[in-house]
Amino acid sequence: MSTPYTTAKTELLKDLWNDAEAAKLSGNPLALLRYRSNLLGADLRITNFGGGNTSSKYEMPDPFTGRNTRIMAVKGSGGDIGSIKESGFALLYMDRLTQLKDVYRGEAFEDEMVSFYPLSAFGHNKVAASIDTALHAFLPWDHVDHLHPDWAIAIAASANGERKMREYNKEFGANIIWIPWQRPGFELALMLEKGVQENPNANGLILGSHGLFTWGNTQRECYVNSIETIDQMGRFINARQSKKGAIFGGLEQAPIEDRQSVAAAILPALRGICSSNRRQIAHYADHEDALVFAGSAWAKELCGLGTSCPDHFLRTRICPLFIDWKPSEGLPVLKQRIAEKAVTYRAEYAAYYNDWALPDSPKLRDSNPSVVVIPGLGIFGFGKNKKEARITTEFFINAIHVMSGAAALEDGEVASPLSQARHPEQSQHFATAHNYVALPRPEAFKIEYWALEEAKLQRMPPEAEFSRKIVLVVGGGSGIGREVALMLAQRGAHLVVADVNAEAAKDVAAEVAKLTSSETVSHAPANLGSSESLAAAIRHTVLEFGGIDSVINTAAIFPVGTGPGGKLTDAQWNTTFLVNVTGNFLLAQEAKAIFEDQKLPSTMVLTSSANAVVSKHGSEAYDVSKTALNHLIRELAVGFGSLVRVNGIAPATVVAGSTMFPRDRVIQSLSKYKIEHSESETTEELRDKLANFYAQRTLTKRPILPKDCAAAIVWLAGDESAKTTGHIIPVDGGLHEAFLR
Repeated sequence: MSTPYTTAKTELLKDLWNDAEAAKLSGNPLALLRYRSNLLGADLRITNFGGGNTSSKYEMPDPFTGRNTRIMAVKGSGGDIGSIKESGFALLYMDRLTQLKDVYRGEAFEDEMVSFYPLSAFGHNKVAASIDTALHAFLPWDHVDHLHPDWAIAIAASANGERKMREYNKEFGANIIWIPWQRPGFELALMLEKGVQENPNANGLILGSHGLFTWGNTQRECYVNSIETIDQMGRFINARQSKKGAIFGGLEQAPIEDRQSVAAAILPALRGICSSNRRQIAHYADHEDALVFAGSAWAKELCGLGTSCPDHFLRTRICPLFIDWKPSEGLPVLKQRIAEKAVTYRAEYAAYYNDWALPDSPKLRDSNPSVVVIPGLGIFGFGKNKKEARITTEFFINAIHVMSGAAALEDGEVASPLSQARHPEQSQHFATAHNYVALPRPEAFKIEYWALEEAKLQRMPPEAEFSRKIVLVVGGGSGIGREVALMLAQRGAHLVVADVNAEAAKDVAAEVAKLTSSETVSHAPANLGSSESLAAAIRHTVLEFGGIDSVINTAAIFPVGTGPGGKLTDAQWNTTFLVNVTGNFLLAQEAKAIFEDQKLPSTMVLTSSANAVVSKHGSEAYDVSKTALNHLIRELAVGFGSLVRVNGIAPATVVAGSTMFPRDRVIQSLSKYKIEHSESETTEELRDKLANFYAQRTLTKRPILPKDCAAAIVWLAGDESAKTTGHIIPVDGGLHEAFLR
């Protein structure tokens, strides 16, 4: 057994344990397990998002007998130790888990053991137990950590890994056991149990091509053992890496200086290609790790091998798509090469599936890459949402660190057969390059198309209506635009809130973030009177999420005459048409290239007005500009054809929350219509009075609210209106003067 620790001896990692905080949780082993888990998950060098597992064994009163019984708390399936709460742990009877050894029928039947975990649940706990449950249960320590630190996986994925493990043990006075590769499950649990029985003084073990197990007799001892071991492995690798010099064979393609612009130019096409099965959200990484790897001499070769650790692989697919391109070849060549290589990638993926699929294997899911590597630009990750895309990218960065670490350990001697192979004949399936060992294709397939993994996917809740869609809302800082942003957020959209008032856009984005997540929303300034401003907002959206599925504009201006007698000046007339008509045209033109590159069905929704068909006196500039916008909507619908549906809404006067109705204009209108009011009333109270007055002109007698208009816009932006284009929907409460003739 390991000995107690008092202080952590680390150089690279920080000991985050706080005795005072831990003392508050004493007497509550589950709370202490959560505390330990959160500390470990706080540093991505210790384990990646969603990766690894933690457990504690302790006694609790049995709800059946009242007598103390030994149970195990273990991270539930799909959880993340960095953010897990006490409710995220599965609780199981230890005696029942132990009895499963008598039930086990052998490796060919190990998947059936998972069905016994719910039968082993303690009390009312319904958390789905992880596939790693038995791995923790059969180790004799009260507290166990299973982590995926890059430094540990680098040793685990080295062609000379077992020998380097012995070298590490000697250097640091450690006793880490080597266990060859075995898919996580009951068989591996028995291998771990046997390993520690044969090495009772071990303080950890390495799983070939997988990860690290450490343990302790107390929560603190386990935590310290984990971070000290990982820290030592980091020092072990760093010392050897510093002697190697250039990594990955040196840099062949330096980062492009204006790579953000190039990335913005290719992302829509790249996203469209990766979304041929279903839409994806993108994440772009151009930091040092990404650029050094992407531009290196070994990048193409290592990309072909793919990742090693199962957690990496499940996110990054069998391997990334590498685009062999030089900046001197130009942007058109890059776009063409992406399209060509994607076809090859899909064919190779289909061949991989067909090579290893069994009659009862799940159907092929998606043959598109989830990671794309381009020299000079960096790494592009794709997922069902921004968080997944970011995590996918981070997982491949983890894989890069593993490859780098394995290469640093290269010393000219390679084990034969490879120590990752449990049986000598399996060694031939492990591909290697520069001392790095990739997960064999048949093993990778068993994990990717594992029936248990498929069951986990089937348990996922249905996706929301606008999940996987990216929407740019111009005018999103107030009124109708704000309501559109909030409504779309609740329906799963990824949003960029844009407005001429940048602070207002920022505030609405913050509101959206509270409803969903800060990763699903961004904000940008957007001035309809400037094509440069609109282009910048669109570029921002593309770099943030990968493309655009819908462009919505609710912004406009209603000029109040400042000339003699309250008349409009020439400049005011021209500005009204610039913003209300030309601005919409410019917005469509800037978005057109994005839509064409993506080749995905998309939408535009523009905001007109009932005034477009109702003749009035004193609002000619606004009314005529909206009439022109109506026809522009029809023209754009024809011009965009089947790829992009273009529609609009025509509200009657919307007073509530509208920037077109500042306090002065509201008071002016109330006075004009002889509506009783007081200066002491708030602006919103005055707006309500004016709105109710306007409502009496309609058949429904109800004020038109921003959310009423937002509901129509969201419908037009979504798939439920898939057969509607070139139309303007009235949202006017039944304003008979605006009936179409």
